[in-house]
Amino acid sequence: MPIAQIYIIEGRDTEKKERLIAEVSEAIHRAIDAPMESIRVLIIEMPKEHFGIAGQSAKKWGR
Repeated sequence: MPIAQIYIIEGRDTEKKERLIAEVSEAIHRAIDAPMESIRVLIIEMPKEHFGIAGQSAKKWGR
């Protein structure tokens, strides 16, 4: 059972997260011929203050 964990900065709408799950699942299916029913995708949303870029939080970068 393939499991993909994806960390993203919070703030995206449900539609975008649904599309991300679908496209990642499809990519795994194509790459390793895993049955779609066996693929799991976990999205972990992080507050902007908890995500660092070049030594500063994503919030300070305006992300």
